[in-house]
Amino acid sequence: MAIQRIFIGFLLAWVCSAGVQAKELTVMISGGFKAAWEQLSPRYAAQEGEAIHTVSGPSMGNTPQAIPARLARGEQADVVIMVGDALSGLEKQQRILPGSRVELADSRIGAVIKQGTQPVSISTEQQLRSALLNAHSIAYSDSASGRYVSTQLFKKLGIEQQVKGKATQVERIPVASQVAAGKYAIGFQQVSELLPVPGVTFIGELPASLQYTTRFAGAVVKSSAHPQQAKRLLAWLASAEVQQVVQDTGLHSVTLSQPVNAVETAQ
Repeated sequence: MAIQRIFIGFLLAWVCSAGVQAKELTVMISGGFKAAWEQLSPRYAAQEGEAIHTVSGPSMGNTPQAIPARLARGEQADVVIMVGDALSGLEKQQRILPGSRVELADSRIGAVIKQGTQPVSISTEQQLRSALLNAHSIAYSDSASGRYVSTQLFKKLGIEQQVKGKATQVERIPVASQVAAGKYAIGFQQVSELLPVPGVTFIGELPASLQYTTRFAGAVVKSSAHPQQAKRLLAWLASAEVQQVVQDTGLHSVTLSQPVNAVETAQ
């Protein structure tokens, strides 16, 4: 009987352990949706009784922390949440479970200056042009927003050559943190990545005529051990229940955003 009780106890412990393991999801996420995620993930974990492990990294770029690089070297994940066209790249590489993609939010580009410095406006094209020409240094990210700023925005404003020597790409870390530290006079990134950083003043989104909206989407990783749970998480993140948090963190709900042809999505 003692041996039987020991065996039953061992079996129950193994089943419980397996159950806990089966309920743990690993989510790889880039910065644009992270502020919303930090509020929503504990809420979801509590209501579903699931453990969630979050791994942060850029949607693109050359750093080893970038989500595509992590997956390429074999890091395991159940869900990725990232810039839409970068996710499309993973779909082409067949790293994503077919049909699992869910559109989550749209993110627009804004700017910050160091807290306490002279206020500046970027609400019109002329004001933005003047702000950039007068700034002694400019920072932009190594993700989708930075790619737009460096390859299109300066050119559209007709100041590509004037800012060439003072505009710098900031890799991996939040652009606003470098502005707060005084390394750059003005910094551009997606609004949802700027707002959480202390020590800076948010001066607004780019003018509508120059705005670039990035779609954030999520999908189940093809190698996920828990695809059904991963799908439920993504469905909840896109639900009406969470949209107030999405909007409060500087993002725009997909259903309320501008037309898709003005948004960076799968192409």
